[in-house]
Amino acid sequence: MASNLLRVTGMISGMDTESIINAYATPAKTRLEKAKKSKTLNTWTQDAWKGINSKIYGFYSKTLSTNRLSSAYRKTKTTTSNSALSVVAGGNTPNGVQSAQILNTAKAGYLTGNEVKADSELTGKESLVSALGIENGAEIKLSTGGKDTNIVIAENMSAEDRAAAEADGKKVVTSMNDLVNVLKNAGVNANFDTANQRLFVSAKSTGEKSDFSLTADFTGEGAAKSMNALVKLGVAGEDAVKAYAQSNGMTEAQVKTDFGISELATKTKGEDARLKVNGAEFKSSNNTFSINGSTFTINHMPSDPNEEISVTTDTDYDGVYKVVKDMLKEYNDLVKEMSKLYNAPSSKGYTPLTDEQKEEMTDKEIEEWETKIKDSILRKDETLSDVMLAITGEMSKGIQVGDKTMYLSNFGIGSQGYFEAPDNERYNLHIDGDPDDEVGAGKEDKLKAMISSDPEAVTEFFQKLSANLYDTMYKKMSSNPKTSSVYKVYNDKKLTQEATDWDKKIKELEQKVTDVEDKWYRKFGKMESKLAKLQKNQTAVGGFFGG
Repeated sequence: MASNLLRVTGMISGMDTESIINAYATPAKTRLEKAKKSKTLNTWTQDAWKGINSKIYGFYSKTLSTNRLSSAYRKTKTTTSNSALSVVAGGNTPNGVQSAQILNTAKAGYLTGNEVKADSELTGKESLVSALGIENGAEIKLSTGGKDTNIVIAENMSAEDRAAAEADGKKVVTSMNDLVNVLKNAGVNANFDTANQRLFVSAKSTGEKSDFSLTADFTGEGAAKSMNALVKLGVAGEDAVKAYAQSNGMTEAQVKTDFGISELATKTKGEDARLKVNGAEFKSSNNTFSINGSTFTINHMPSDPNEEISVTTDTDYDGVYKVVKDMLKEYNDLVKEMSKLYNAPSSKGYTPLTDEQKEEMTDKEIEEWETKIKDSILRKDETLSDVMLAITGEMSKGIQVGDKTMYLSNFGIGSQGYFEAPDNERYNLHIDGDPDDEVGAGKEDKLKAMISSDPEAVTEFFQKLSANLYDTMYKKMSSNPKTSSVYKVYNDKKLTQEATDWDKKIKELEQKVTDVEDKWYRKFGKMESKLAKLQKNQTAVGGFFGG
């Protein structure tokens, strides 16, 4: 705690009072530094435990929690006789062969407008009425997603008429850019290609429900004027030509001839994908189907649309192997880390640095010094040893499978000899025949053979092994509720309390240092004051006799 005392001494006496007072305060400062170092060690210990506990809990709550259930080993894979169809089997898909036929792929509605033939190429900013000769006030309608958007094409529309149109829910546009923006906001993709002078419109997704239509009413006054221009634009299609012909007692051919229509906009309808599986037909707005828990995906139409595609589902032996291999890898990483912490080199002679010591060292030197201590913080820790032995011990036990007791060795899984294993890897397990493990590579792969010949035994063994290890780890994480929280293998409550105690102790010792220093500063201050007074009196007397 800082002192408010003015600490100015030694001015009269010439004594090095700072050094003298520091010497008096040294015992208290030494106790304070020791307390601070203990608090630092407490913090580093908590950090070390949090790190390894996180890995222990992760192995327990994820891998073991999953692998103790038989469903973890229920792996299937599905192959098809034609790459046009791919299938991902669900967890409950039975083994066997099914038949499928692709009837149709999902398509998005698409409109490719005609080339717009204006007096000059459109940039998108020109008035459609002036540039294309569309009747001022002509209306078109976009229908998509169960919603209609009425659009008015107008030039120089009065504010009153525009307000009336908008009040009726209509969108007023003047230029091609306006039209494109309204179409986009109404739920379709739209773009005017200035290089090709064509309007492109498409649905935002595949399927019948996402399809759209652009229509216009050409039966009223001014229809003839607008029709030719809108056909060029691509808004008016075959339906518009047919409607106009019927309302005017003409044939469609006559209409096209009269208006000089050589081609109409190309419109592709939005369609659902259709797939037949075992004789039953299914529909999807995209090319993916969820059928009885499995996912069927149409990649493309087969060259023969009548082809019967066989869908074969079988046990995924490689998938089961991967479950076991991944679990053992995580186990190895965990026990190796625990062994490394337990067998860490001693850091005897190393203690947390004081601020004064750090000032005399480089950042790299400080980091190396502190790392030396942190790496050895759990060296020979009894709690760590207890947890590690509980975990490794569970892996060596026999497990009842059917009418016999089996061990990991029955599946070609074991550890190296004590003297052959590298440091901190004596508990690590290796799978014979695993090409990714130099210890097991080249040996007979008993595990794969067992998975192929007796998958039930493999499932039962590793399910029970995971369950036993899961239970053991749970007990270690809840053995002493007085000193540790749930899912903690170390005494986190005790360490937290110790940290609080050290904080209190440090505060008390800081006050003691301050008190000691204040005490001696006051004493030396009084001495300086008396010396100053004496010096003043002597000066006065000397002046008197000198006079």
